[in-house]
Amino acid sequence: MTLIKSISGIRGTIGGTVGDNLTPVDVVKFASAYGIWLKQQRNKDNYKVVVGRDARISGEMIQNLVMNTLVGLGIHVVDIGLSTTPTVEVAVPIEFADGGIILTASHNPKQWNALKLLNFKGEFLNAKEGQNILDIAESKDMSFSTVNTLGKITKNEAYIDIHIDEVLKLPLVDVKAIKKAGFKIVVDGVNSSGGIAVPKLLERLGVHTVELYCTPNGHFPHNPEPLKEHLTDLSKLVIQERADFGIVVDPDVDRLAFVCENGDMFGEEYTLVACADYVLSKTSGNTVSNMSSTRALRDITLSHGQNYQASAVGEVNVVELMKLNKAIIGGEGNGGIIYPELHYGRDALVGIALFLSLLAEKNMSVSSLRNSYPSYFMSKNKIQLTPNLDVDSILDKMKYRYEDQQINDIDGVKIDFEDCWVHLRKSNTEPIIRIYTEAFSQNEANSLAEKIITEIQQEVKGL
Repeated sequence: MTLIKSISGIRGTIGGTVGDNLTPVDVVKFASAYGIWLKQQRNKDNYKVVVGRDARISGEMIQNLVMNTLVGLGIHVVDIGLSTTPTVEVAVPIEFADGGIILTASHNPKQWNALKLLNFKGEFLNAKEGQNILDIAESKDMSFSTVNTLGKITKNEAYIDIHIDEVLKLPLVDVKAIKKAGFKIVVDGVNSSGGIAVPKLLERLGVHTVELYCTPNGHFPHNPEPLKEHLTDLSKLVIQERADFGIVVDPDVDRLAFVCENGDMFGEEYTLVACADYVLSKTSGNTVSNMSSTRALRDITLSHGQNYQASAVGEVNVVELMKLNKAIIGGEGNGGIIYPELHYGRDALVGIALFLSLLAEKNMSVSSLRNSYPSYFMSKNKIQLTPNLDVDSILDKMKYRYEDQQINDIDGVKIDFEDCWVHLRKSNTEPIIRIYTEAFSQNEANSLAEKIITEIQQEVKGL
């Protein structure tokens, strides 16, 4: 069982020992630290935090602990109940709140939960802010409110509908064309809040929806990470229903993947590629994804005469570079679409609306659309190292070995060859080097990975 305290939030398994797992004591401790940090930042008389959760079995318990801890700090809480990560992000600025907390462990199995922390813009905290909260949590200096200054909890369960309203207002979401197209779509909501939000969005768009695992009870019917090997039921039902395609989201609805009409995966990496293609065809501007995402986004961006940049891995890093680069769309290769016209956060509902607008305009099958894009294949591997090894030294040696190639070292080492690339990153929590490769075929991607792994092993022996 595990408790992971990181700058991006607090994540762990439910139950077990205090300090080793996400127990009620740990939840109160870190919710207190966030509330105290928030009050230090804003320095005002009244504070407000939006709190929402996915449908995990532990969600209601964790939410009650978090909300009442904030109340004990004199912070008012807007309880938006069963929700999605992007919905909470949208709600924070609408509520003029000082921050937000999403209770979700994203794609992790049902025994996990987490506190994801937002600032007053509805965006994830940066590394410095996250570290400040961890420091407060480990200190003994916590002061709570007296009985006359306790916060209050207000319920507002309309925010999924409000979020959908905001998506449908976007100028590039062609509601009329989508309704005219008469799509039939199968939706896998993995029995979480996507089972509420996605069908509601599709209903507003006039889509005939076939629901699969859309009961928000937290009993995930398959591994909740939206990867090919977990989506056999969705693929079968798309074919059986003769649907135009299938949609799957993760439990908190910030990742989005599609299944083609023939049951094949569209490719999680290509969710962003397709949405960016549509946005770039209507608007001039740049794009950003992280260094471990497909090169196809760069190719599509260049084909529209715009500029592409790669950030360090992590949503907060993508957002920071998007702002610096004035990107009009960006995200991550895990199916995360960030469309600043609405907000700076991964949002599956925005991704669905943009993708449907593209498909309605193109008037082609999803498999044909996928075949129209540059085709790349990825291989994802890792090497386990002994704890005493200097991983940074190994990465430096690999950088020196390939110094005649294009090197990017803002996050590990990425080596760009003419027709392929490799990205080497060390884990922040264990002695592991992650090795991502991409090439024009799966065999080439696998071969490049094997070559790099062999070279790393040689460097390890030389230390």
